[in-house]
Amino acid sequence: MLIPKIKDNNYIIISVLGIIIFSLFLGQVNLFDWDEINFAESAREMLLTGDFLTVQINFEPFWEKPPLFIWMQALSMWIFGVNEFAARFPNAICGVVTLLVLYRMGKEMKNKSFGIIWVVSYACSFLPFFYFKSGIIDPWFNLFIFLGIYHAAKYTDKDYTGRRTRRAILSGLYIGLGTLTKGPVAILIFALVGTILLIIRKFAIKFKIKDILFFIGVLTFTGGFWFILQILTGNYHVMADFIEYQIRLFKTQDAGHGGFLLYHFVVVFLGVFPSSIFALSGLRRPKSITDYEKHIRQVMIILLFTVLVLFTIVKTKILHYSSLAYFPVTYLATWSIYEIVNKKHKIKWWTNVLIILVALIFAIPMFVISVFDKIKPWLLVKGRIDDLFAVANLQADVNWTGLEFIIGLILLIGVLYYLLKIKRNIKHGLLSIAMSSFLYINFTLIFVITKVEGYTQRAAIDFYKSMQNTDVYVETLGFKSYAHYFYTLKPKNKNLESNNKDWLINGHVDKDVYFVSKNDRVENYLNKYPNLKVIGEKNGFVFITRKDVLKTDYDKE
Repeated sequence: MLIPKIKDNNYIIISVLGIIIFSLFLGQVNLFDWDEINFAESAREMLLTGDFLTVQINFEPFWEKPPLFIWMQALSMWIFGVNEFAARFPNAICGVVTLLVLYRMGKEMKNKSFGIIWVVSYACSFLPFFYFKSGIIDPWFNLFIFLGIYHAAKYTDKDYTGRRTRRAILSGLYIGLGTLTKGPVAILIFALVGTILLIIRKFAIKFKIKDILFFIGVLTFTGGFWFILQILTGNYHVMADFIEYQIRLFKTQDAGHGGFLLYHFVVVFLGVFPSSIFALSGLRRPKSITDYEKHIRQVMIILLFTVLVLFTIVKTKILHYSSLAYFPVTYLATWSIYEIVNKKHKIKWWTNVLIILVALIFAIPMFVISVFDKIKPWLLVKGRIDDLFAVANLQADVNWTGLEFIIGLILLIGVLYYLLKIKRNIKHGLLSIAMSSFLYINFTLIFVITKVEGYTQRAAIDFYKSMQNTDVYVETLGFKSYAHYFYTLKPKNKNLESNNKDWLINGHVDKDVYFVSKNDRVENYLNKYPNLKVIGEKNGFVFITRKDVLKTDYDKE
C-alpha cells in the first residue's frame, strides 16, 4: 500500500508537489511547547546518549510514548542536525505518503478522479494540512491505524477475491506500528471499529483461524517487541508507568487539558474546513453505489463516530486526539464532491450557508490581526485583561504589517467565486474553495504563526538559546516546559543532583543556576528563597539567577 505503481504519473506529481508544499518553511518558527519540543528533545537525547531503546526526557526514562516516531526524528536530526526542520521533517514525509495512500485507495474504491478529489480534499483542509507541518506524533499514528482498518475492511468484504491472508498480515502490521508509535489506543480503536461492524452485521462476517493467528502474531511482534525488550532489560517500572499513564488519560484531565462535552465534534467540524461541510452531505447514501462501496463507506462512518465518541468520553481534551477522524471526514466529503461534479447530487442551500459562516469565522481574525497594533493600547489599559502574564505577553515587540487581512480576504474571495460559479461551472467553483483554503493555511503558517509565537514563548526561548555552550544549569520555576532542555542543548550532567529543583535552589551547587519563571507566580519564589536574584524580565517571563555556591565561598575566602 505504501509503494505505489510508478507507471501512473499521478503518483509522481503527488510526490513532487507533496514534498515541496510540506517541507517549505518547516524550520522558520521555533518548536512549540509541549508536544513538539517534548518529542524533539527525546530524539536529541537519543542521539546524544546513543541509547535508542529508551525514550528519555532530561536524560531520565520517559514512559508516556513508545519510540517509533522518536526514532524517525532522531534519524532526521542525524541527517539535518538538531533543529526545527529536522524535528518536523518526518511529518512532511508522512504528508506525502498519506496523499499517495489516499490516491491509491481512491483508485481502488472508485477511479482516478475519486482518488484525486480525496487527495485535494485532505491536502486543502486546515488541520490535516497543518499537522504535516508539525513535529507531533499523530500524523504517522493516524496513518498506521487507518491503513490497518482499511486492510481489515478489505478482508471482511464478502466479495473480495484477493489474498485475504495478506490483508490480515498487513492489518496486523499497521496496527502494530500504530501501537509502537503512540501506544495501545491503536488496538483499542481498531477493536472498537471491528466490534461495532460485527454487531451491525449480526456477526455474519467470515474469518479463517489461520488469518486471525497471523494478524495477532504480526500485531504482537510489531507492536510489542519494544515493550518486551523493556521488560527483558529490567525496565518493569517503565512499563508500569506507561500503563498507568494511559489509564490516567481516560479518567482525568491530564495536564489541565479539559474541555466541554462536544469539544471534538466542534474541532473536527471547524478544523477540517472546507471538507467537513461537504462531509455532512456525504453522510447520505450515494445514489449509485456498489456493495463494496457500501461496505467501505460503512466502515468509514463507524470509524468517524468511534473516534468522536471515544475521545468525548476521555476526560483529557487535546486538539489532535480526534485527528484520526480527518480520514473518514475527507472520505465522505470526497463522495459528496464526486457526486456533485458528476451531477448526481445537487449542493444544498444549507451547505453554502455553512461555508460562508465558517469562512467568516476564519477570515475575521485576520482582519482583527491587521489592526492589532492599533487596538493593543486599548487592550493594555489597566484592568481590561485580568491575566498578568497575558498582559505582559501582549507587550512583546511584534509588528504586524497591516496587510494580514489579505489572508482572510483570499479565503472570502474563494468562497465568493464558488458561489458565483456554482450553477455555471461547479468544478471551477469547488477548485476555488480548495485553493483559497490552501493559500489561507499556508499564509497563516508563514506570516501569522511566527508572530503569534513571538507573544507566547519567544522571549523564553531566546533566553535558552543564549545559554547554549555555557557551563550553567537552566531550569523553570512554577511552570512545566521542555524548551529549556532542547534550546540550551542541555548535556547529560554527571551530577545527579542537577535534576533536583530543590537542590538547584537551596543546595551546594557547583555551577551558576538560571531560572525562568512567569510574572504571575514568581513573587512566591522570591519571597520564599531570598538567595534568588532577578536579572531581567521580558514579555511575562522573569529571568532569575543563583550563583555558584562553591565559587562564591571561594571568593569570600
